[in-house]
Amino acid sequence: MKKIKFLLMMAMVMTMSLTMSADDDDRVITFDQLPQAAQTFLKANFANKVPLVVTADWDDYTIRYESGEKIEFNRSGDWKDIECYNNKVPSNVIPEQIVNYVKQNYPGKSVIKIERHRSVYEVKLNNGMEVEFNRNFQVIGMDYDD
Repeated sequence: MKKIKFLLMMAMVMTMSLTMSADDDDRVITFDQLPQAAQTFLKANFANKVPLVVTADWDDYTIRYESGEKIEFNRSGDWKDIECYNNKVPSNVIPEQIVNYVKQNYPGKSVIKIERHRSVYEVKLNNGMEVEFNRNFQVIGMDYDD
C-alpha cells in the first residue's frame, strides 16, 4: 500500500513538473530546501497534511498538499498566500482583527484563502465574499465572487 501511494505521488509530481510552461522558472525542490521560517510555519500549522509537491522560482516558494491546500512563501520564508478551499485557513495564522471581523460580520463562515501584501490583507470566505483590509485592519474593499 505504501509503495502504491508513493508511486502515485511520484507520478503526480512528475506530471505537474511536466505541465509547467517553458517560461516558468519553477523547479521541484524538497521540503528541507524551503527557508527555515517556512518549514517552521508548515510544521506548526500543516503538520498533519501530506505534501504533494514543493516548488521554487526566482522570487517565491510554493507547497501543495494532497488535500488541496496551497501555501506560497517569499524568499525569506514568510507566507504570502494560503489557499485552503477544501478546508479553512487555520485561525491562528490569521490576524486577530480579521478573525474578529469575520466572526462579527459573517457568523459561521470561514476564511478559505488569505493573501498578505505589503500593506493589504485579502481574504476570501467560504460563502464567496472577498474582503480587503489595510494595514490597520480597516475594511477597504469588498466583493462577492459568484
